[in-house]
Amino acid sequence: MKRYSYILVFFLLATAISADAQLGGISNRMRGGGFGSGKGGGSGSKDSLHHRTGLEDSITINFRYLDSSRYQKFDSSINDFSRKFLIPANYLYLGNTGSAAKSLLFSPLLKAGWDAGFHSYDIYRLKPEETRFFNTTRPYTELGYLIGSKQEQVVNAMHTQNINPNWNVAFQYRLINSPGYFKNQNASQNNYRLSSFYQSPNRRYHLFFALMNNKIQAAENGGVRNVKDLDDLPTNKDRSTIDVFLGAVKPTTINPFSVTVNTGTKYKIFNFLLRQQYDLGKKDSVETDSVVIHLFYPKLRLEHTVQVNNYTYSFSDALVDPYNDTNFYRPNYNFIAMPSKYLVQDKWNEIVNDFSVYQFPDEKNSQQFIKLGASLQNLKGTFDASTANYYNTWAHAEYRNKTRNQKWDVEANGELYFTGLNAGDYNAFISLKRYISKKVGYLQVGFQNVNRSPSFIFNSASSFNISNVSGFNKENYTRISGSLEQPRYKLRLLANYFLVANYSYFADYYHAKQSSSPFNLLQVSAEKEFQLRKHLKWILEITLQQRAGNGPVNVPLLYTRSRIGYEGSLGFKKLLMATGFEIKYNTPYKADGYSPVLGQFYYQDTNTVKLKLPTINLYLHLRIRSFTAYVRMENLNTARTKEGFGFTNNNLAIAGYPYPGMQFRVGIFWSFVN
Repeated sequence: MKRYSYILVFFLLATAISADAQLGGISNRMRGGGFGSGKGGGSGSKDSLHHRTGLEDSITINFRYLDSSRYQKFDSSINDFSRKFLIPANYLYLGNTGSAAKSLLFSPLLKAGWDAGFHSYDIYRLKPEETRFFNTTRPYTELGYLIGSKQEQVVNAMHTQNINPNWNVAFQYRLINSPGYFKNQNASQNNYRLSSFYQSPNRRYHLFFALMNNKIQAAENGGVRNVKDLDDLPTNKDRSTIDVFLGAVKPTTINPFSVTVNTGTKYKIFNFLLRQQYDLGKKDSVETDSVVIHLFYPKLRLEHTVQVNNYTYSFSDALVDPYNDTNFYRPNYNFIAMPSKYLVQDKWNEIVNDFSVYQFPDEKNSQQFIKLGASLQNLKGTFDASTANYYNTWAHAEYRNKTRNQKWDVEANGELYFTGLNAGDYNAFISLKRYISKKVGYLQVGFQNVNRSPSFIFNSASSFNISNVSGFNKENYTRISGSLEQPRYKLRLLANYFLVANYSYFADYYHAKQSSSPFNLLQVSAEKEFQLRKHLKWILEITLQQRAGNGPVNVPLLYTRSRIGYEGSLGFKKLLMATGFEIKYNTPYKADGYSPVLGQFYYQDTNTVKLKLPTINLYLHLRIRSFTAYVRMENLNTARTKEGFGFTNNNLAIAGYPYPGMQFRVGIFWSFVN
């Protein structure tokens, strides 16, 4: 596979150079956020992307998110693969792309109101709040293909174009297919999103439309039966021969184009959103030598949003056998007997209607507004033993102000649930950001308090509440945050203080519990880019976490990631290259266990998980105008010479779930302007 991957990369590089020479290239200026933060930056943030024909100037592409009026540019940096890959750098996962994952950093769900409670696969979803609404002067397409060891494949496609100057449509598709290294570990996920933004010629009416569908399938093997089998060489050098708790006894045939999940998690999530706005305000115009540009300054905005969402969360085992029944389901879930086919499932249908009113104090600053609104939510839950209907009503308010001198950025919002399933829930948030000076940079402070009902999986009506526990009190989270961002010195400091009361959690494979005593947790992070030589850089990320009190939360005291490498052009004007190595490490800690049936990580205080060696990755990233390639050798730390050379010194993600050995990945991304 490696040989064919190399041939494919070199062929595409040559094709990209040839095509770019004929088309004239793409050079639209791109902008990112802070370096090493997943928001852009790095040396590539100064690059540009546009398509030249000799007759016209460059393409202009902007995008905005649903609840923000600020337009942004694409990030063109190539030094951080995690911005292109599905799994964030600070996440642990269960050993295969597409498997359950969670952050190594404490990050509770700070959301009031109804929540189904299934978040172990959130990083693979396309979400409404992450939908980008574009405005582009020409049709733009981006294609991506990643191939990795053990026939891992990730396909990405995105296209956007303006039907006319006031109407844009966009489409995104993503496919994940990863058979994995161990038995019954295969994952297959299929996502698509269709979005559109329309603005009337008089600029009074705006329409936002988003439709997305996520189909997530991931086999669950329950972990390896005996971790010592990882060191039994050469017998188990082929990791697919190691016994696991769930799934077929014999390794299944790998088909890179079709993955069948007989024992595992299956989620289907459909989201539909339609937002309409109508503005009342003042007309204006600007006259140039040959064109009259019509302007409109809103004073009052009326907004209606409707959302229709369907959620299906299920775990199924179509191959239950007496061996699995006796050695996994019975001791871990207290099941007396298992049927030959087992299914547990929650289904939800949700309709939300929201009406809001905006008022703009400064008619020439759309970044300053006051928003008031009210929402009605209707829910229908279908469970294994019952069906139930619920509703919620709540009010919300918001104030934002990005001052015209760009020095102050203020955001404050709140919501309160009056009646229904989650009556009494609330969320209050405020953030103040101030530009101090070139020497100091940007200072931001924030406060948030959330009072929320525990997720519905803790409700006795849920099919996944196997322990049938109910009567939990509302959870309460207080978060105080601060950050200092200094672009001049390429430095970013962050701090979060959490105070948590009535924390709900799973204490083992199925017992739901709630902590009776409050606890707090302090989290401090730093990101810094060091210029070691002219083109040699060291990008360091480090986080310290410490819990105080008897809370059922365990996190590593230290998490760090370093990237040290060359960034430059090697003297070629149209080439940008980043190459070097990446090291990730976290201190030993009592990592959560994982419950396959529930799809939940659970708290445990017995087994300490310790990395044998820090994770080491080598990378070579290239960009030639519109063509980008990522070539990576990951988990080189697993190399050892026991019973012959091999990559078998596996680290554990959590107890019973090893990370894979060395992974070779090649990813290509190609942008087109029509």
